[in-house]
Amino acid sequence: MPNYSEKPVIIFDMDGTLLDLAYDDFIWNHLLPIRYAETHHCSLEHSRHTLSEFYQEHNHTLNWYSSRFWTAKVGVDVLAMQIEHKARVALREGCLELLAYLKNNGYPIWLATNADEAGLAFKLEKTGIGKYFDVMVSSETLGHAKEFQPFWEKLQATHPFNASFCYFIDDTEKVLHGAKNFGIENLYSIAQPSSANAPRSSCNYPMLDALTDLIPILESAEEQKKYA
Repeated sequence: MPNYSEKPVIIFDMDGTLLDLAYDDFIWNHLLPIRYAETHHCSLEHSRHTLSEFYQEHNHTLNWYSSRFWTAKVGVDVLAMQIEHKARVALREGCLELLAYLKNNGYPIWLATNADEAGLAFKLEKTGIGKYFDVMVSSETLGHAKEFQPFWEKLQATHPFNASFCYFIDDTEKVLHGAKNFGIENLYSIAQPSSANAPRSSCNYPMLDALTDLIPILESAEEQKKYA
């Protein structure tokens, strides 16, 4: 049966949306270059240059999000490295408040992440947010990254939902473009995905300064529906 309800489905990205992207910035842009240089006995400058080329080559592919792929590619156990520093994983401000509001008000809450299954599992264990979600999907499970239509087609086939009657929140514009092309109408980005970086000055989608900014948006939509 389709997962349709009187309330719209609210679909969240994880990293940079519900979780502070500063953790991933630290892992991939600071720590991995050091570990790669140590492993391959090269300079840190050479390590950063090599990894930058790898990142550009595989960005927005399913490999980009795979810890198994990167472990084989760079010769460093990147999943173990991430778990080693899991204490740095942090919720973005307002995350629990928003999820509790949605749960208490009967909204179906979904998590759609490009994180691989292993990465998703340890972050859910660290943060404890899994209890809020009715559906949790990794792009690894569906075999396609969220940037592309087959992800949304397979999500729709696995967990039917009304694309025109849902909300999707993600910090990556290319992902939001993919969702828009699929037919999702209510799209929101994040003004400051990483606490280590300044807020964005512009985006092609409306941005949430705080996650709880979504609450008045939903309440306004509920009011409009009453009087439609």
